[in-house]
Formats: sequence, C-alpha cells, structure tokens
Amino acid sequence: MGKTKKKFYVVWIGAKPGIYDSWEACKIQVSAFPDAKYKAFDTITEAQFAFKKNFKDFYQSKQSESIIRKNWMNQSEIITDSLAVDAACSGNPGTMEYRGIDLLTGQVAFHQGPFEQATNNVGEFLAIVHALAFLQKKGETQRVIYSDSKIAISWVKLKNAKTKLEKTRENETVFELIDRALQWLKTNSWDNPILKWETEKWGEIPADFGRK
Repeated sequence: MGKTKKKFYVVWIGAKPGIYDSWEACKIQVSAFPDAKYKAFDTITEAQFAFKKNFKDFYQSKQSESIIRKNWMNQSEIITDSLAVDAACSGNPGTMEYRGIDLLTGQVAFHQGPFEQATNNVGEFLAIVHALAFLQKKGETQRVIYSDSKIAISWVKLKNAKTKLEKTRENETVFELIDRALQWLKTNSWDNPILKWETEKWGEIPADFGRK
C-alpha cells in the first residue's frame, strides 16, 4: 500500500485558528466548535497563503451555495449544468491563483495556487484546461465550461499559449504547468463546450475572486 500523502489543515474559524499538519490536531480545533471553517491543502505554502485569505475564497457555506445557485439559475440564458472558471493575479506579472466553481452546487470544484510571477491570462488558460481534464476524468464530457477571458479561450482552441511572460527562476513551476496543459490539449480530445461568460449581462463570473 502506498504512503498516504501528507496534508496541511487550515482552520479559519475554530477553537484556535491556525495551520495544523495532521487531521488529529485539526479535529481538536473544529469538532466541537459551531460552524467551524477549515480545509486541507497539499502543501504548507498553499496552506500559509490560504490562512491569510478569507475562508470564503476557499469554502462555500450551505447558505452561500443556495445564494449562488439562485443568482445564476435566475438567468435563463445561463447553462447551469456547467463549471465556471476564473483567475486572479496580484500584479502583472504577480502572484496568481485560479479556481473552478460548479454552478449546480455553488461549490469549489478545484483551486490551484498561489504561483509566483505569472499573469492573469496564463491563469485563465490553465483554469480552462484544468476544467477540461477534471471533467474528462469524471466522465462529464458534455458539461459546459464558462470563462470570461476571450484570450484564454482562444489559446485553448489554438492549443497555443501565446503568453509574453518572461521565464524566470521564480516562475519555473508556471511554465511547467503551461507545458503540461499544452501537452494535454495536443494529446486529448473533448466535447465540452467552452463558452464566454457575458459579464455585462450576467454580472461577475461565479468563480471570480472578488478582488477588483
């Protein structure tokens, strides 16, 4: 049996908020605490980044899920059986992260980052490819993917990330992700429609990080 991968647990709301390196330690802080907010991360860097942020960026309460579903489902033009993706970048280039939101549930389907010395366009591109691979793995090959980035959608369709980002030691990981994404696009086919989110008509895309 393979070795279990270590997780790091962020407790935003609990008996003692902080970062814990085992579920047993995390459980002590949240098990008896009303409406505790916590989440597991794969690396200490991700956990440290998340702990500095609002838990709402990484966690959706049942009430929030209900509000999200009501807001998006009231728009008759929106296909609710879909994933919405978006990226946020502090600076250009700067610290970037991206995520996908399931419009049927309002829950975060995936969240990646932070990545140093990246751009928003790169994040938007990686988010779409991540969504394609995510849905293919689940066998959901007909579900719609929404993005509010024309540039990122065009990069995916062309299977070519036309970024002007300069490669540095700090963003080697970002370029590795771009290469992996391009390789995935060139070796896989998909039927998922990739549609432009009409921000002017529908408001901000549900995956938006709310940092404008």
